[in-house]
Amino acid sequence: MSDINDPCLGCAIVRGEIHPPGGVLARAPGLVLHGVASPSPVPGWVVLTSDQHVRGWYDLDETASRELGPFAARVMRAQREVLGAEHVYAFAIGDVLRHFHLHLVPRFADTPSHLRGRGAFDAAPAEHLSPETLEAAARRLAAALAR
Repeated sequence: MSDINDPCLGCAIVRGEIHPPGGVLARAPGLVLHGVASPSPVPGWVVLTSDQHVRGWYDLDETASRELGPFAARVMRAQREVLGAEHVYAFAIGDVLRHFHLHLVPRFADTPSHLRGRGAFDAAPAEHLSPETLEAAARRLAAALAR
């Protein structure tokens, strides 16, 4: 099994060397927004990641700390307005990757109950959406955030 920290997945995404759905969708000081870098059962699942190695939210510098809340709220509003999500979950688990990351996972009216909340992380492979569907949702978010 490969180690996502060697080479560092977070650094590769920040530098644009790895392209999760949509690539880097937006940036704020100390933070990048990108599509989730694994298969997803939900369109528009994105991740706010620190652009530096930091273990958790508590290690973000003051600038990134100040940006995090407003940036996350802006993204969540876009997920609701552009993608039609009825709710957006926020998960800061942070026990593996060397970059702080906040998962912003939309829930839609037709999201099955077992995929709501943290259930989205446990989706069966057959429930994962196509890369094209994930890319299209990410692009719509990126366009909305660029306005």
